[in-house]
Amino acid sequence: MSAESLTCAAGTGRTTASSITDVTEVTPTLPDDHNELISDLCGIVSDYPHGSPSATLGLLADDAADALDRIGTPQGRRERTGYTILLHTTCWYVAARVFSKSLFASYTQALEGLRATLDPASCTCPAGAHPTDVDGEYGVEAGVSMLSEAGRAVFAEEYELEGEELAAFDCEAFLAGLADGAAARMREAHKELFGGVDVSHLDVRFLRDDGGIDIVALQEAIRRSWEDNTGPVALWSARRWLAGQVRDEERIGLFLSLWMGIAQTYGGLPPSYARDLVAALDTIGPDASCEHPQHPWSATTHVQSRYEAVVHLYAPEDYPDTPVPVELSARELWECPAHYAELARGAREVVQQWRHMRGGEEDDW
Repeated sequence: MSAESLTCAAGTGRTTASSITDVTEVTPTLPDDHNELISDLCGIVSDYPHGSPSATLGLLADDAADALDRIGTPQGRRERTGYTILLHTTCWYVAARVFSKSLFASYTQALEGLRATLDPASCTCPAGAHPTDVDGEYGVEAGVSMLSEAGRAVFAEEYELEGEELAAFDCEAFLAGLADGAAARMREAHKELFGGVDVSHLDVRFLRDDGGIDIVALQEAIRRSWEDNTGPVALWSARRWLAGQVRDEERIGLFLSLWMGIAQTYGGLPPSYARDLVAALDTIGPDASCEHPQHPWSATTHVQSRYEAVVHLYAPEDYPDTPVPVELSARELWECPAHYAELARGAREVVQQWRHMRGGEEDDW
């Protein structure tokens, strides 16, 4: 084959490849890191996180704050939309599942920063044009997709959105509403998780006319688990204990109510509760010892048996059934300092598990 023929063949090949490129549609795809972000955040908003949700959400808030420096660019405005939606969609998890002041601060700072760049009065959208229900996995997909041009193309194709429908996600009034709602939720949750909790209204339920503590009433309240009573009962008991407002014969009943409120709050209580609970537990010396082979609480193996043991101790005629055998029922065994120490150690371990599960720094608790 001549050199001229090789040149022609090569030229023909280039023309053919070019023609193929011209007629082939390129399918838009999300960047790999955005696909990974969708996977991570969908696990979080579905309440089945993998990895460290607090770390993932902390990075999200930091990235949102960093995007503020790019607001004056088209990419920065895309990011403003995406991150506002994502912070809105994930804020419920921060508010309900992660007891970390630093994460709350990061979210609040990012939301306030984004909100400051938004002018709701600029909205020219017709009534009903704003997106609705940008929550859950859909909100995650929408938010991540809005971060890039490629993501927007994928999202528009998947949900068959026209130009104006897609543009509505960028509306500053729409985004301002999301930011305001998320910031308000964060402020309210911060107060509930880290502020003070007033349980003084429970005095009327748990104090008798003579000023004594109605241990049976405390136990009945804990038993009604569907009312989420364990936390308030534990906190009321802890504060009564710390104030020394307990008679000698009430001490073990009050302390067991505190213990049960801790042990039977399976999702964990926030720092606003835990501070006083731990303070009450810390009044018990951890190193007390005795020669008793067993103490009464060792006979209780489940929630119902705990309840039966305590109400029988304080009202045996009304509650004759108890899991505690006669040989362990002596009052001196109930009141043994080593018994208290065992109970306090177990309760402290539960609180430590809450800290591990919910995150946050030591100072947050």
